[in-house]
Parts: sequence; structure tokens; C-alpha cells
Amino acid sequence: MENLENKIQENLVKAMKAKNEIEVSALRSVKAAIQNEKVNGAYHELTYNEIIGVIQKLSKQRQEAAEIYTSAGRTELAEKELSEKKILDEYLPKMLPEYELRKVISETISGLNITEMKGMGLVIKTLKERYPNQFDGSVASRIVLEILSK
Repeated sequence: MENLENKIQENLVKAMKAKNEIEVSALRSVKAAIQNEKVNGAYHELTYNEIIGVIQKLSKQRQEAAEIYTSAGRTELAEKELSEKKILDEYLPKMLPEYELRKVISETISGLNITEMKGMGLVIKTLKERYPNQFDGSVASRIVLEILSK
């Protein structure tokens, strides 16, 4: 969505004027990732959900990098990654808490009359359509497995 992309650009300019290096770094990485996604294959403008997906991917990369740096004893680099992640997370929609996700998954499973594991893909697909970018796929998969294995 053009609005989110414009907001990111405006905030990048503000961060550059304020000389906020961490925010500049985070927002530049978002702009670059969005541009790469636009030109991946045939050029196309990204939808709001696609931009959110790009930001989620970058946020997850920052979290993983911070964990690696922490385990290697490089706390200053881990802190930088977590600071950038915090900035990126401000652009993401509110995630469903696990208890609410569990409720939504139960309702989806019963609404689709799924009783076997082979229906898991349909459940996840339906969740992605109804709640785009609002849940962690690995958590949702774990919950679906728990419910269907009962």
C-alpha cells in the first residue's frame, strides 16, 4: 500500500534529520527489501499485506541475529539488532495473543469440519485469509497439531 511506503519514507527522512542512526539503518533496510520485492520477477507494486510480510521477515531476521550475537557474547551487536527490530515492529499490525489464536483456530477447525491432520493446510490457509499477518505461522501450526491430535 502506498500509504505505508510513504510513511516509511517520511519517517526515514525525519530519522536522517534527527541523526538517529539505528532508525535510519532499520528503515533503509525496509526500503531496500521492498524495492527488491517489487523487482523480483516482473515489476509490480506491493500490496499492504506484502509490505507487512517484508517487514515481518526483516523483524524475524533481526531477532535471530540478536540471538546469535548474544550466544557469541557480542551483546553490543545484539542490542543494535533488537533496537532495529523494535523500530520495525512499530509498523506491524497487532499480533493475536496465543489464547485468542487458539480460540480462532478451534472455531476455524469446527467451522470447516476438519477432523484429520490432512486438513491442517486448509486450516492454515483459511487463517491466513481471515487474519493476514496477525499470527506466527509456527505457533499456529503447533496449535492446530495439538487440537487435531486429540
